[in-house]
Amino acid sequence: MPEFYLGIDGGQSSTTALIADSSGCIVGSGKGGPCNHVAASEGRAKFRSAVGNCVRQACEQAGLDSSAITFASACFGFSGGPEDKAAYARELIRSRRYKITHDAEIALSGATAGEPGIIIIAGTGSMAFGRNGRREVARAGGWGYIFGDEGGAFDLVRRALRASLQYEEGWGDQTALRSDLLKATGAPSANALLHDFYTAEYPRTRVATLAPLVSEAANKGDEVADRILQSAAGELVRYTEGVYRNAFRQDERPPVAYIGGVFRSERLRSYYKGLVEQRMSCEVIAPKLQPAAGAVLDALRMDGNESELSGLIEVK
Repeated sequence: MPEFYLGIDGGQSSTTALIADSSGCIVGSGKGGPCNHVAASEGRAKFRSAVGNCVRQACEQAGLDSSAITFASACFGFSGGPEDKAAYARELIRSRRYKITHDAEIALSGATAGEPGIIIIAGTGSMAFGRNGRREVARAGGWGYIFGDEGGAFDLVRRALRASLQYEEGWGDQTALRSDLLKATGAPSANALLHDFYTAEYPRTRVATLAPLVSEAANKGDEVADRILQSAAGELVRYTEGVYRNAFRQDERPPVAYIGGVFRSERLRSYYKGLVEQRMSCEVIAPKLQPAAGAVLDALRMDGNESELSGLIEVK
């Protein structure tokens, strides 16, 4: 009987499933909705729907019966951690072996194609994760928007609004960020926007979508915006340094991969890359594979299968 391996990337906005055969060829893929909350019955229903739908799509594409298949190995990487989702994942998917972990681990596996390294994630929030050649791991950040997430998209907008408030009140440097934020949101003032951001109308994810305004202002010569990007890049480097110190020897030079919407900013990415190379002498790389492919790779490795992935793989 042919063997098949499942990898799932379960995130805050979507869920992706990939199926590989024993040669490492991706034979099926599927997409579902978000699956990061399971505390309430509604959240559990969405979780089952997201995971179930994307696996069914992947099985259909691979010519497999999703109601009958037992995978050789299945690896799940979940946003927000695996603890509250592990039991539901096992109920939904039949597999001889399971690995149920957080999304940062599969992101690293994809980014380095399974090799040792560090990944820095800067989306709405931020964190770093690393794994050395001895399979020891370390992480830094990921504390959430109240206590951490420095350098993430929400943090960039928070810094931009602070600078806008300071300018509006007459004790901060002049910056185009104020007018840019007001134009993008329709708010009459930075103070009014501050109060809007405290309402349900502006969840954290919506606030985070305004982060590109900071890079746009910096690219037009706004010094305040540029300082925000430099500071954010510095915070992300500190996370990276923490992981490096806790997982790697001083003579090791692991690759450092980046992922997340914040790194679409060429200016911030350049600041980050320069600081990492200066302080750690590590190469900064774009991810080789998407996180779901990293999950499939981990599923193969669980079974002792060292095949390299090929087929329907796209890097996000």
